[in-house]
Amino acid sequence: MLERNVPVYGRLSDADRTELKGRIQVFLAEKRFEGAGGLPITDEIRVTIAAHACVLLLHRPTDYYPGLYTIIVYPGTYVADRTVREPMGIVTERTETRLGESSSRGAVVLSWDAVEAAASDVGDCRNVVLHEFAHQLDAEDGSVEGTPVLSDRSRYVAWARILGREYERLRRDASRGRNTVLDRYGATSPAEFFAVATECFFTRPGLLKARHPELYAELKGYYRQDPAGGR
Repeated sequence: MLERNVPVYGRLSDADRTELKGRIQVFLAEKRFEGAGGLPITDEIRVTIAAHACVLLLHRPTDYYPGLYTIIVYPGTYVADRTVREPMGIVTERTETRLGESSSRGAVVLSWDAVEAAASDVGDCRNVVLHEFAHQLDAEDGSVEGTPVLSDRSRYVAWARILGREYERLRRDASRGRNTVLDRYGATSPAEFFAVATECFFTRPGLLKARHPELYAELKGYYRQDPAGGR
């Protein structure tokens, strides 16, 4: 299952594969999976999602997403309600289609079709599981603003400077219709930028390192991994 559904697994060393398998077992013991829209939860679904989530935890002394209790999996794209606050204080309810979301209420919601698509298209930066679990990491300090809990207070200055600059660069490129390595969805907010950058760090690491070396270096320091090669 790992070799077939988790492209990142193929680039890991034997030691990292062993660590990942151990973390997957803990994750599966701690978290509950629920099928929605008639989807039965299988071992393949559980292992594939758990593996992607645990890749983000390798080499780091950390809890297993302490604010997360349930992973809800739909067979495909699903519809969710969204509350929007308009100008003048008007609040409206909207419905939108989604492939995944990370909730502050202890749940991650995923489309299994989107999970499978990320596994089959190794040339794409997008990976919905990595994206939503990056949001979980971002939320561990109580807010979701693109800055997860860093290992040392001194690192926050460089993180803010480099990711802030790269975020603004993506916003400019997206507004001008330029081709970008990072998914343009990352230009919508700093939180989405961190999640999008995390996706690219693990799915297209060589390209990210070549085009955005400082951003790559910050993510390398945070995740304590060098997926582009070398240690």
